[in-house]
Amino acid sequence: MEKGRLEAFSDGVIAVIITIMVLELHPPHEPTLEALLEVLHPFFAYVLSFIYIGIYWNNHHHMFQTIEKVNGKVLWANNFLLFCLSLVPFTTNWLGETDFALVPMVVYGVSLFLPGFAYYLLASSLVQLHGPDSMLARAMGRGFKEWASLVLYALGIAGAFIHPYIAFAFYLSVAAMWFIPDRRIERTIAAEGHVE
Repeated sequence: MEKGRLEAFSDGVIAVIITIMVLELHPPHEPTLEALLEVLHPFFAYVLSFIYIGIYWNNHHHMFQTIEKVNGKVLWANNFLLFCLSLVPFTTNWLGETDFALVPMVVYGVSLFLPGFAYYLLASSLVQLHGPDSMLARAMGRGFKEWASLVLYALGIAGAFIHPYIAFAFYLSVAAMWFIPDRRIERTIAAEGHVE
């Protein structure tokens, strides 16, 4: 199967997810700086979630530059990733509206862990389809970055029970690690002269 429809569908779903998130960001009712400060938690939650969705979009795009085809297993793995990402607007809104309370912070962490796990499953499905000598397999190596992300998410979830900002720091660290599109893939694409 060609990969174009999957990429177009994924782009559309991710665009809708971002739109839903921004619609949940409400301005203060009073025209004062104090009122603006009252919406800082929702704003920070939105910014972090927007960065995360952008990271997934960027890395999804880069990953699909390294492959040629998809199959049913890849389609379902991609749908699972999109499903997990679609939960982020809900948990983002809950986290922001409750001023980073314990349970919403833990649930938010789970909603970040799930797409990380789903992304790993998608990448593994693509490697399985294209083989261990494929460009993606060579770029990913042992998947250290993916596994490190899952560990940091788990530490963030555990850290929420100590203080919400500890959890937030772990979640930020994963975003920082992935902020620049996956250099492993960029290096492999450059080395092979493959540009799309």
